[in-house]
Amino acid sequence: MLKPLRKAVLPVAGLGTRFLPATKVMPKEMLTVVDRPLIQYAVDEARAAGIEQFCLVTGRGKSILVEHFDLAYELERILEERGRQRELAALRADMLPPGMVVSTRQQTPLGLGHAIWCARHFIQDDPFAILLPDDLMLCPVPCMQQLAEAYRETGGNVVAIEEVPRERVSRYGVIDVERDMGRLVSIKGLVEKPPIDQAPSNLTIIGRYVLMPEVIGHLARMEKGAGGEIQLTDGMARLIGSQPFHGLRYQGRRFDCGDKAGFLEAQIAFALARPDIAPAMREILARYA
Repeated sequence: MLKPLRKAVLPVAGLGTRFLPATKVMPKEMLTVVDRPLIQYAVDEARAAGIEQFCLVTGRGKSILVEHFDLAYELERILEERGRQRELAALRADMLPPGMVVSTRQQTPLGLGHAIWCARHFIQDDPFAILLPDDLMLCPVPCMQQLAEAYRETGGNVVAIEEVPRERVSRYGVIDVERDMGRLVSIKGLVEKPPIDQAPSNLTIIGRYVLMPEVIGHLARMEKGAGGEIQLTDGMARLIGSQPFHGLRYQGRRFDCGDKAGFLEAQIAFALARPDIAPAMREILARYA
C-alpha cells in the first residue's frame, strides 16, 4: 500500500555567502521576492501538495526561520487595534498550526546528503519531500503538487528534472535515462556534477524531490562524494534497482535564487504574475527599455 506523502524536509543551514553582506545576519531563505520570503514560498508549495509536517534543517543563527512560522502576539494585537484586517488575515494565513514545524541542527556543513540525514528522526519510515528554497518555482500547478501526483502514479522515488545546456551539466546532479516517456523518465543512474564529457545526459535534478526513507540508511555511511561532501545524489543512486526511480519534467519555471541574477529575475517574474503589482512593474520596466 502506497503511503501518503505528508512530510517535507527543508535544508536551510547554508551560509548564503553569495549574498553577503545582506546575509551577514539574515538567513538567505528570509530574502523576499516581492513581499514573501523564499522559505514561505517553499512551505506554501508543499502545503498545496498536501504536506502537513515540516522539518527545517538549520544552522547557527537561523532561529528566525522557525520564528517566522510562530505567533507574533504583539504585531497581531497592533494590527487588530488599528483595524488592519487585510494584513492580519495575510499574516494568519501563513502561520502553520501547532506541531507542524520542527527543526534540527546541522552543526557542520558536510553537504546536502548530511543535512537530510540530520532529519532522520523526523522522517522515520515515511516517504518525504525535499524542497530547496533557493530554487523558486513559478508553475501553473505548484511543482511539489506535480511531484506528489507523479509519486501516486509511479510509487517510489520521483525527482523534478529539467534540461540544461551541455556546458552547464557539471553544476548539477545528472540522470542516466533508462526510458524516456515524455513527462516521466525512468532513471537507471545518477551522477553528481560530472565533467561535461562524462555526463550521461543533459537532464539535471533541481531542488524538488520525493524520496523513500531507505535513502537515510545509505546516507548514514557518511561517504564523501563530489566536492568532498556527503552528496544526496550518491545516496539516491543506491536506491536505483531496488525501488522505482523516476524523473518528472515539471511544467513551469525555476529561478535560481542562490544567484544574484536569478534572484533579480525572480522579482520581475513574480511581480508580473501578481495582478495587484503587474501594472506598476510594467511601467517601471518600460523606463529601462
